[in-house]
Amino acid sequence: MSDRSRRIPEATVARLPVYLRSLAELLEDKTATVSSERLAEMAGVNAAKVRKDLSYLGSYGTRGVGYDVEYLAFQMSRELGLTHDWPVVIVGAGNLGQALANYGGFKERGFPVAALVDADRAKVGQLVHGVPVHHLDELPVLKERLGIAIGIIATPAVAAQDVADALAEAGIGSILNFAPAVISVPEGTSLRKVDLALELQILSFYQEHRDTEGV
Repeated sequence: MSDRSRRIPEATVARLPVYLRSLAELLEDKTATVSSERLAEMAGVNAAKVRKDLSYLGSYGTRGVGYDVEYLAFQMSRELGLTHDWPVVIVGAGNLGQALANYGGFKERGFPVAALVDADRAKVGQLVHGVPVHHLDELPVLKERLGIAIGIIATPAVAAQDVADALAEAGIGSILNFAPAVISVPEGTSLRKVDLALELQILSFYQEHRDTEGV
């Protein structure tokens, strides 16, 4: 990681993929330049925040012209580490794991699913959407052989911590957790959580209060 990237606030890092998605749309439309106002509108933030975020990349645009779309997309891709692939292993070959393995968006964005692993030996050797299932014990070997950089936890909550431990012990330093459980990881390991049930509960709060206020 560069010194510059270490100074970028986490909130800004979280917005960079949103900006990059907007830039991809502009590139598809063959748009050469974009103003901070237009990019802000596409990303759902205000223009001042866009300009501040982009300043962390050393990109200040040209007054009256805006930002070069292609170069800005390159800058963001480089900062996000998207100029090369990051092979992924999915732990848990159940319904969720199989659905994730079948999602083409991972490979398109530079995150090819290299393997699935599961603790159930009955599943070992199966092909899930063309991806082989290995046993959890094989993680260290798979990490070295396939260059796995990111582990995705798609197991029941009760197994999530053991899986996180196995990923860390195998030397996999980035983890995306889909299990509905709070897990701990060693210092230096990056952890992100996706809790669909939690998001639905938050939506139910707004739905409940919307209905109540409408009475």
